[in-house]
Amino acid sequence: SGTFGACLMKVPDLVAGCVAAMKAAVTIPVTVKCRIGVDEQDPEPALDALADGVFDAGADALWVHARKAWLEGLSPKENRDIPPLDYNRVYRLKARKPNEFIGINGGIQTIEEALAHLDHVDGAMLGRAAYHTPGILAGVDAAFYGVQSEPFDFAALIDTMADYAARHIEQGGRLGHVTRHMVGLFHGLSGARRYRQILSTDATKPGAGPDVLKAAFAAVELGGAAAEAA
Repeated sequence: SGTFGACLMKVPDLVAGCVAAMKAAVTIPVTVKCRIGVDEQDPEPALDALADGVFDAGADALWVHARKAWLEGLSPKENRDIPPLDYNRVYRLKARKPNEFIGINGGIQTIEEALAHLDHVDGAMLGRAAYHTPGILAGVDAAFYGVQSEPFDFAALIDTMADYAARHIEQGGRLGHVTRHMVGLFHGLSGARRYRQILSTDATKPGAGPDVLKAAFAAVELGGAAAEAA
């Protein structure tokens, strides 16, 4: 209803115009993220038209979620999973535009899967995998850049997030606004289940403060977490 999001696949000229306007107004990179098509569109001409338009307008990169979006019949949540993935469509776009930056997104769960996509495109985007299991990001530097990550300082993380939560609460927010995005932080580590339980129950109670966050961190064996991140 707001004429934004995936429905803009139907008006590639408008998207190109938006890119041109942004390029004229800023000096930072302007990038576009899209689907391979929407509804009954044929992904071949639909994606080509969008890509041609935005790159002609000066876009610095195009990131493609390798699924269609169904504007009628599926919710935004369902559109993230139900339409089938078509990575090959994105690969064909890259082959057609070898001099443009084309990145791929959709259903990528591991660093290894991301690396495999780089045989065909310029970048791979981890969305929900990074959100729900952020520990996998500890392996990015070594896998992609050949640089070994420094051991993660979980004690500093505790203090930093507790201070951030305190400031958020002082400004009128609630602890749950912060902790809802931290539930998957220790996925797969000893104590992670108790950590999630504390955040899911105590962090939403009236008056909950940073002490709840510290108690949740205390439930995790941080030695194991540090080893996992190293």
